[in-house]
Amino acid sequence: MSDAYVLGIDQSTQGTKALLLDGAGNLIDKETLPHRQIIDDHGYVEHDLEEIYQNTCSIVRTLIARHPEAAKNLACVGLSVQRETVSAWQKSTLKPLYHAIVWQCPRGADFVARPEVQAKAALVRQVTGLELSEFFSAAKMTWLVDNIPEVASLAQKGDLCLGNMDTFLIHRLTQGKTYATEPSNASRTQLLDIAAQTWSPEMCELFKVPMEALPPILDSDSDFGLTDFEGALPRPIPIHAAVGDSQGALFGQGGLKPGQTKTTYGTGSSIMMNTGSTLPAPEHGVVISAGWRRKGEITYVLEGNINYSAGVITYLKDDLKLITDPGETEALARAAHPQDKTFFIPAFSGLGAPYFTGKVRGSILGMSRVTGRNEIVRAALDSIAYQVSDILALIRKSSPTPITELNVDGGATRNAYLMQLQSDLTGLTLKVPRDAELSGMGAAFMAGIACGVYDESVLTRDRTAATYTCALPEAERASRMEAWHKAVNCALSYGA
Repeated sequence: MSDAYVLGIDQSTQGTKALLLDGAGNLIDKETLPHRQIIDDHGYVEHDLEEIYQNTCSIVRTLIARHPEAAKNLACVGLSVQRETVSAWQKSTLKPLYHAIVWQCPRGADFVARPEVQAKAALVRQVTGLELSEFFSAAKMTWLVDNIPEVASLAQKGDLCLGNMDTFLIHRLTQGKTYATEPSNASRTQLLDIAAQTWSPEMCELFKVPMEALPPILDSDSDFGLTDFEGALPRPIPIHAAVGDSQGALFGQGGLKPGQTKTTYGTGSSIMMNTGSTLPAPEHGVVISAGWRRKGEITYVLEGNINYSAGVITYLKDDLKLITDPGETEALARAAHPQDKTFFIPAFSGLGAPYFTGKVRGSILGMSRVTGRNEIVRAALDSIAYQVSDILALIRKSSPTPITELNVDGGATRNAYLMQLQSDLTGLTLKVPRDAELSGMGAAFMAGIACGVYDESVLTRDRTAATYTCALPEAERASRMEAWHKAVNCALSYGA
C-alpha cells in the first residue's frame, strides 16, 4: 500500500473522464464532461479539439479540488483515448487546423472504394493487419490532405502534425515538448507496419499522408513528459502511459495472457483477444492490432469492432425519444412481446467488422402490428449482442486458444437483460467487474506500474460484480443467429 495517488484520463467518444486511484489501485472518485457531437447532413461526425482539451483540464481541476490531500501525492497520469479519431494541427502553434474526424465518420468511403485503392486491399492487410476501410485513421487523413488547404501547405513547410487523440493531447498537455504516439494507437491508423512497428512508406504513399508529419512511436509505458493540466495541479506530473481505450480495458481486466478476451460496451464495441508476442493469421473480418508495448516487449491482439454498440441506446434516447434514461431499457426489453421478430440494424455510419462497409445504412426490419416501443427497444439491445457474437465467432476461428469466459466492461454492462442475452448467444460465461471504467483504470494501472506505485498484482485482483452463464440451447442459439444474418443481408442489399 502506497501513499501515492494516480490519475487516469479516459478521452472517449461521448466525453472525457478523470479518475483518481489510490495507492492500492482502488477507484476513489471520478469526474466527467461530455463534448459536442458535430454531425452534418452526410452523417459525417466531428469533435472540437479545443473543447476536448479544455474539458480535460477542467475535469482534473474539479476532481482534484475535491481531494486536496491527493494533489500533494499524485505520482503520475495514464491516458486512454478513443482510437482512429484523427486530428491535424500546426506544430509551431499547437493550433488545430480542423475538427477531429471521429472514428465513426464514413467520409473516407469514396477514397477506399476507388479501384486503384481496392487493388491494394491485400497489401494493406498484409502490412498493417487491418482490413482496407474508412473506419481507420488513414482515409480520414487523406480527406484532410485533399480538402483542407492549410494541411498541405504546412506539410510542405514541415510545420504539420497528424495524429490520433493520444498524440494531440500529449502534445498540448506538455505544451509542445512531446510529440509522440505508441503502438496501440499507431496500429489503428492503417499506416503502421504491424510486424516492424514502424510507419510504412507504402501505406503513407497510398493514403497520401506526409510521413514526416507523423509522430515518433514510443513504448506505451514511456514517460511522455510533464503536465499540470493548465495549472490544475500544484506541480507537474509525468504522463507515464498512453494506450487506446480498448487496449486499456483489456489491460485493466488483467488480460496479460494469450487467450484472455474482453468486450467493451461503449458507443461502439471492441472485442479483443490477447495473442501474445506472435502475429496471428486471422479470418477476414477480424484484424490484428498492437495491444501495448512495455519496456520494449510487444503484445498483439485479435480484434473486431462495432460502430454502434451502446451508442444505439443514446439514439433511442436523444433521437427517437423512446426513453429518457438508459436505465429504462432493461424493463422495456423484458416487457416486449415474446413473438415479435423485429431486428434493428444500427448501420448509422456503415457497418464495422466483419462487413467493413460504409455504404449500408440503418434499418428496422420484421415489424408487425405487435411491434411498438418495447419491441423496438428490445431489438436495439439485441443488435448489440448479435454484433458482438458475430465477432467472437470469427475470433474463435482465428485462434487456436479457446475462449472459456468473456470479461466485459462499459456502462451497458449494468443492463442484466443485455448481459444474459450475450451469454446466451455466445455460450460463454460473462464476468462483469465492479468498476465500469476499465479503459481509464487500465491506463492508470499501466502508468502506476511504470512509476513503481503498483506491481502487476494490481491487475489480477478479483473485481467481479456479476457473472452470467448461458441458458439457451445450442439449436435455438443457432436459429437466432441465422435470423439475424438474414436481417443484416437485407440491409446490405438495400444499401447496395
